[in-house]
Amino acid sequence: MSEIDPRALFNLSYGVYIVSSVCEGRYNGQIANSAMQVSADPATIAVSIHRDNLTGEYIEKSGVFSLSVLDKSVPMIFIGPFGFKCGRAVDKFCNCNYEVGPTGAPMVLDYAVAAMDAKVSSVTNVHTHRIFVGELVSAKVVGDGLPLTYAEYHSVKKGKSPANAPTHAFNQVSK
Repeated sequence: MSEIDPRALFNLSYGVYIVSSVCEGRYNGQIANSAMQVSADPATIAVSIHRDNLTGEYIEKSGVFSLSVLDKSVPMIFIGPFGFKCGRAVDKFCNCNYEVGPTGAPMVLDYAVAAMDAKVSSVTNVHTHRIFVGELVSAKVVGDGLPLTYAEYHSVKKGKSPANAPTHAFNQVSK
């Protein structure tokens, strides 16, 4: 019997983000719940991406990524393509407003409270995921709403975690 009660992990604070990148002129992005600031000088952030996801492949090849912090008002229909569709088959950017950052990575502006653009400074492999650490090239406030937390995504929006999310195994666990 496991000594890990998954409900304990529900108490970690997560946000809901779109992490995007560019490779050979193509854009891809995905929903992520694991992002954080790791340094102030230089301003540095980190994101955790499943090793099988196209976004991670783009970040690995291009050395750049963007992070859009989603607003509480974001509808599930907007989250859907970024969270549950593969960029190999779908253009996730055809129905949203975005701005290409200084690195060339697209920063999603729709339903975002902030957007950031980073150059990868290190990569760490951790089991199923890669943690990309990136030094910020630009960061701006996009909207004046409040960031959507992962807890609200589940409890208010009734969202689920896609198969490659770090928290996918806990979809069936009730709080």
